[in-house]
Amino acid sequence: MLIVGLMSGTSADGVDAALVELGGAPPALRWKLIQHVHQHYPDELHEEILACAQEDSSSSARLCRLNFTLGEVFANAALEVIAASGHSIGEVELIGSHGQTVWHQPLGEHPSTLQIGEAAVIAERTGITTIHNFRPRDMAAGGQGAPLTGYIDSLLFTHLTRTRTCQNIGGIANVSFLPSADLQPHLQPFAFDTGPGNMLMDAAVRKITRGEQSYDRDGRLAARGKIDQPLLASWLQNEPFFHQTPPKTTGREQFGEQTLVKFSQQAQEHQLNDSDYLATLSALTTHSIAAAYRDFLPIFPEEVIVSGGGSHNPVLMNSLKTLLAPARVLASDDLGLPTQAKEAVAFAVLAYETYHNRPGNLPAATGASHRVILGSITPGGSFRGLDHGRSPD
Repeated sequence: MLIVGLMSGTSADGVDAALVELGGAPPALRWKLIQHVHQHYPDELHEEILACAQEDSSSSARLCRLNFTLGEVFANAALEVIAASGHSIGEVELIGSHGQTVWHQPLGEHPSTLQIGEAAVIAERTGITTIHNFRPRDMAAGGQGAPLTGYIDSLLFTHLTRTRTCQNIGGIANVSFLPSADLQPHLQPFAFDTGPGNMLMDAAVRKITRGEQSYDRDGRLAARGKIDQPLLASWLQNEPFFHQTPPKTTGREQFGEQTLVKFSQQAQEHQLNDSDYLATLSALTTHSIAAAYRDFLPIFPEEVIVSGGGSHNPVLMNSLKTLLAPARVLASDDLGLPTQAKEAVAFAVLAYETYHNRPGNLPAATGASHRVILGSITPGGSFRGLDHGRSPD
């Protein structure tokens, strides 16, 4: 099957679209990335997403408009990746769309999550059946709705003899622990969020440059600075999320604007210049990852496969290589999957699993009480009815 996966992460910088060829069934899933494109959000749309992702800042009308606007953007991304591949729309059977998270509150009295990017618009513009809204079913089963990539990582990257982790560094950073096949079933794959990825750094750069830059390209600004070790230690010690036992997930609600304001004030109290501040924020990402490995993984990995925008930041990658030694740190590109495309590929795989009536969550990662089939289906012209994907298992 040819399937388009669509993903926009917590950084809200744009949509990644991947056209993937999939066949077989777990654990012998066959996959091939055919084409990947990235559509960058215009500044105005980026700011609107961030505004709507703040607690108590969005009216129903504003959120409603953004939902349909993003539906059009996602549909255009799907059409672009199909055109770039040389395939026709009629050859593509499914779209798996994660949508854009505007709120994710997995714990507390009223656990809830909301991803927008209207699937009816995607299906109407493309004519392709669209599977979407993946997180809520896991939450309904008692899980945190994330990270969902743990199951996909286990399918794509489990090695026969080497224990690995897949470390994604997007807006939020998350890890999938993949014991080698010869260690299973004594050790099982699981996943969790480790804390902030690029989110705090990106927001700080926007403020420092007054919007002229949206991120620290190649970590150049942070590379000029010096890490404030006492401030870094206080952040690691005083942020409760870092000490919470998995399964756990986080987002802009915990590491968004309010946290940035607090960290900025503390940086000023420590008399940090802009580069020192960014160097310390960068260190928070990598040191929180390393601490999570030490505190929560049953054994240390032999290989760490990094994906997401952070994999292109030499400051982050060099820090990880130091902090995670003797593990070998490499990018998912080295294994044939471009870092920027990885999560879009994951949602193509999740759509494939839903189509075939198979669960797509990993309870050890999300905390769900059992495995569930994920997502909602919006039929397109390719829809074949509810019995097409029946699987004997």
